[in-house]
Amino acid sequence: MSDIIRKDPRLAWIARNRLHPRHGELSGEPLRGPTGLLRKNPRPQWQYGPSGLRRLDRLNMNGAAGVTTLVRKASEQPQLPLHTVDNPQHYIAVWLPLSGGRLTGHGKDVLGLAQQMAAAQAQSTAVLGLVCGELKDSIDEAGVDRLLQLDGVEGYQPEAWTELCLQADSEYQPLHWLFPDAGESAELGRRLAVALGERPATGVWKWEGDQVIARSGAGHQDITRPLCRLLLLLEECAMPCTEHRYQTLPVSFEADTLPTVRVHDGGRVAVDPADIPLAEAEFILSAGNGVHDWEQFHQAATLLGAAEGASRVAVDDGFMPRSRQVGATGTWVSARVYIAVGISGAVQHLQGLGKVEKVVAINQDTDCDMVKRANLSAIGDSREILAALMALASAKPEQEISDAA
Repeated sequence: MSDIIRKDPRLAWIARNRLHPRHGELSGEPLRGPTGLLRKNPRPQWQYGPSGLRRLDRLNMNGAAGVTTLVRKASEQPQLPLHTVDNPQHYIAVWLPLSGGRLTGHGKDVLGLAQQMAAAQAQSTAVLGLVCGELKDSIDEAGVDRLLQLDGVEGYQPEAWTELCLQADSEYQPLHWLFPDAGESAELGRRLAVALGERPATGVWKWEGDQVIARSGAGHQDITRPLCRLLLLLEECAMPCTEHRYQTLPVSFEADTLPTVRVHDGGRVAVDPADIPLAEAEFILSAGNGVHDWEQFHQAATLLGAAEGASRVAVDDGFMPRSRQVGATGTWVSARVYIAVGISGAVQHLQGLGKVEKVVAINQDTDCDMVKRANLSAIGDSREILAALMALASAKPEQEISDAA
């Protein structure tokens, strides 16, 4: 028999096809779509419910392992190992974007890349997170080794932020500056690049050693360029940190006098939630076939300050306009809080909730897919639960309601 090693042509084809679910396993690269963004594994991830039956792990609670046990109480959750950086010799600075006092998902992606870059350095390197505003949630698992809180700058003040970043650059001399390429963070990154005389890399979605791959041509083509000091990163540029806790040790520096502000923050402008597109809404109250008192539903949405959404059944029955339909056949939403009232959870509807942070289900069926997907469920009649929720909201100031959401 010949000793020639034969290759499996099917495995070779899978290694070349980056859309195949096993591509990452055989090629060593994460699964990416045709646009270059990371894709979720469509294969079922299982967990075991209280009855011992196998259930879909819709939240991917156990990651790539595939099997998880019952959800434990917080006190029983295994503690992640602590990642420490003692006496760091270098820093990688990351601007932390906040939404309602909470770190955004985009910011967590950027921190994931920052930790990868820090681990690749020969000398001990810490990730320095810069934040302007009050943090309402712990970020000890997000990937911040040192935290620099910038006080005294309230509201939208890009000039003051740029000056503080310049002073932090002089104090800590980071190897790289990383900014989310979206909103105020993108503006700040470009302002800082001009002030430092650096040419930034914008639209970056992948880092490969001494070079980066950035999206160009209105998002239709990629360009490869050398790694530079300022990077403006797209969403899903890296996987968020999930394997360690981080020290998040506070650091500080003596800030000089801030420049004369030419841009004044006039405060937030009140906006009718009904005028906010569903794709941009952060708080959504959505109705399905289980809602029978539509006047009460509209009153609850107005009182809570939530944008209204609906399932396909509610839209087809004429209770809600087509523009308010949530799901694969409607609008894909990325709200921080999504309250589903009387929605069973068809697969097309659940697909539209892929980027929602917290799902609350109000339903009478304890075994429906929406209850399985939800982070919190209220089982009972929707009229009674909405009435109790409205009574509770009426007793609280408007600011407390928005903070709770």
